[in-house]
Amino acid sequence: MEPVTKTALVTGASSGIGRATALAFAIAGYRVLATGRDQARLDLLTAAHPDGIETVVGDIDGPKACADLVETCVSRFGRLDVLVNCAGIIKRADVEHTTDADWRSIMGVNLDAPFYLSRAALPHLRETKGRIINVASDWGLRGGEHAAAYCASKGGLVLLTRAMARDHAREGITINAVCPGDVVTPMLEKEAADEGLALSEALKTWDSESPSGRMTQPDEVAALILYLASDAAAQINGTAMLIDGGLCA
Repeated sequence: MEPVTKTALVTGASSGIGRATALAFAIAGYRVLATGRDQARLDLLTAAHPDGIETVVGDIDGPKACADLVETCVSRFGRLDVLVNCAGIIKRADVEHTTDADWRSIMGVNLDAPFYLSRAALPHLRETKGRIINVASDWGLRGGEHAAAYCASKGGLVLLTRAMARDHAREGITINAVCPGDVVTPMLEKEAADEGLALSEALKTWDSESPSGRMTQPDEVAALILYLASDAAAQINGTAMLIDGGLCA
């Protein structure tokens, strides 16, 4: 009997942690369905590993889009072993200056979509004794300045992770969150630009704030996600694992 090729569905794969995660799973031998909003970047991702990665461009906006995405993965690959909810957005503001539209868009991407995708994926993950890994944030475990909606969405994602882990552990499914600190991604580059900072100066400041003396790289987060999907992590369930260079220590 030929060995089974496992499959992974990765959201937010156009750049940053999502891109690094899709590549890490493909290199590890998974068949990967990667999704994001930027077709050009997704094309580059496929070109980087054409044998292992297929892509779907589009928003994960609402229950139907999320359910359709899961079904696309299963119809292409015949199974689903790992769901990585990596897509995320941030808009910096305190509560007083957060608009209704910004609140809803942040919650929609950071919390609603993982809920809808997980709900659609669970019947398939039950068959494969699969994994869900949610990319939260250190700001889902502690407060951050001028990011009220973002912190709320990531805090909600951490507790959604823990609740689902309790509900589905006896089905052989593990569900964990990773909580990165500052990571060198286009999201952070945009934040520097929004604050009127030169990227080199912003990176120097952010590096200096970490006990390790540098920010985390996307491939380091991807390696942790890949580990949580592995058989070696079978007893790790319901955790929110920090990867922040000791910032929250």
